[in-house]
Amino acid sequence: MSNREQLHQRVRTLPREPGVYLMKNRQGQVIYVGKAKALKNRVSQYFQNEARHTPKTRKMVEHIDSFDIIVCESEFEALVLENEMIKKYQPKYNILLKDDKGYPFIRVSTDRPYPEFTVVGRRGKDTARYLGPYAGRGAATQAIDTVSRALGLRTCRRVLPRDIGKARPCLNAQLGRCCAPCAGAVSQEEYAQRVAQAIDVLEGNYQQLAAQLEQQMMQAAEEERFEQAAQLRDRMRAITRAGQHQMVVASGFSDTDVIAFVQGETRGCIVTLHYIAGNFHDKEYTMLDGTSSEDGAELLGSYIKQYYALRGVVPPLVLVSEEIEDAAAVEAFLRSVAGRAVSLTVPQRGRRRELMQMARKNAQEEIVRIETSAERHQKSLELFGSMMGLAETPVSFEAYDISNLAGTNTVGSMVVFEDGKPKRSRYRRFRIASVASGQDDYRAMEEMLTRRMQRWKDGDEKFSALPSVFLIDGGLGHVRVASQVLERFGCGLPVFGMVKDDHHRTRGLVAPDGREFSISATPAVFALVGRIQEEVHRFAITYQRQLRGSDAVRSELSRIPGVGEKRRAALFRKFHSVGRMRAATVEELEAVVPRAVAQAVYAHFHSAQEENES
Repeated sequence: MSNREQLHQRVRTLPREPGVYLMKNRQGQVIYVGKAKALKNRVSQYFQNEARHTPKTRKMVEHIDSFDIIVCESEFEALVLENEMIKKYQPKYNILLKDDKGYPFIRVSTDRPYPEFTVVGRRGKDTARYLGPYAGRGAATQAIDTVSRALGLRTCRRVLPRDIGKARPCLNAQLGRCCAPCAGAVSQEEYAQRVAQAIDVLEGNYQQLAAQLEQQMMQAAEEERFEQAAQLRDRMRAITRAGQHQMVVASGFSDTDVIAFVQGETRGCIVTLHYIAGNFHDKEYTMLDGTSSEDGAELLGSYIKQYYALRGVVPPLVLVSEEIEDAAAVEAFLRSVAGRAVSLTVPQRGRRRELMQMARKNAQEEIVRIETSAERHQKSLELFGSMMGLAETPVSFEAYDISNLAGTNTVGSMVVFEDGKPKRSRYRRFRIASVASGQDDYRAMEEMLTRRMQRWKDGDEKFSALPSVFLIDGGLGHVRVASQVLERFGCGLPVFGMVKDDHHRTRGLVAPDGREFSISATPAVFALVGRIQEEVHRFAITYQRQLRGSDAVRSELSRIPGVGEKRRAALFRKFHSVGRMRAATVEELEAVVPRAVAQAVYAHFHSAQEENES
């Protein structure tokens, strides 16, 4: 019994209970951890319709050698355990948010007479005030520096009030950046007021504080206390600037997080926007390789669980770009982290929908910023190879199409793409001889590929290079004909049919054995195949129209007395088109054909023109 059959047999014995499953490779390493409402239903999906899996899932399934399960009492318990198992095993095919990124807090020692601001890794169990978490230690330090400079707070490590008056004030006090409590320049009460104002700014309440200072400034000016009014004005401006530029997400005041997943051509991006009191405060993003648009719900659910477990703080409202898997269980998990009610929802209208559109736009911009044109081409080739189960990443493609008009002028076209770009010097066209009349695409395709492969076998330099993959514009019948031709010539290269939907748009790829691969959810592969299919169709149609036009011209010139095949060819060598022949004088025509024939040609075109004008 093969290993795959053993896995199928094991799946049939699984319980329909909630739990966690751990996929392992041949070395026994855990490569994926997942959660399920019903283990049997969820795990069995990995071993059914594998051609319809996303590239990421297909690649993971290829490496599964065994799996373990852990049955849980509830879906919520399974969700919590899944998160712990991901932390423990760091599986290759799960989203992994690093613990070392860190989400620090600002600690304000409000229990001291002269409070200090410091950056700490986590909340302590003390009476100090904690603000955050922040996106990183740099952001937290910058926030402290900004409010300290705006409000003249001290940044030294002197112990107050013990050290008041014991040493000369530092350079910051001399530059006006510190209110110098160490020199007794401000009272303990006034300094505490400044600290309270700094906390307000960090919590996003700077507008209310700025309005209060403006009112105090106006009152001081009316009472002709101009020096104090000027100081209040400067502080108001500094606080406004600090409030606008500080990027904190305060724990108890984080109103909304907006989380969006966007799939680019070669990778996905999850962006989180933080809003405090309706104002934007921070952005974080995570780039994801090997994803597709169909992965969105699963990726968002996995990201949210890990992100807030690491961060330790959840706002009351979390907006997501699409409905995530097991949303109720995830919401319960967020409540357990936050210690209060949390709403997880997909916005449908109004201001919330506008915020989500902004998050999507930010994710798209991050993708565009990171992706280069060369990288997109390379990644699309890698994804194609992964989706189709190829042993190596394809480098070149040859695509074929058949075209005719009402069963006449049947032609074939061959286009070549190398490194994701058209190689026009290697394009080839075929006039199909085996289909003289009527429509028989299968026979035409067989003739075209047979001629191409025979030229390769004969050592023709123009056909010497074989592609990594053959692509046929058509369905299962077309690709089977192509496969049979390649087999006759001993060519084992992969061949796929490019299938269209009812609206003549690319739907997917079909293999000779009938397996159909959906590519619509993988933009890079969808775009690549779409470009190839459009190009081979365009090239075939163009050639077919050229022949049709050439036949019409031959028919028209053959009606002129004295113009046979040789004289018709001579006229085309000289004038290149019927339009130039029509515009030529009798003398110009005489330079190619005898005078009598030149006059006949001139009369033919101009008598026809006169009839049209009349």
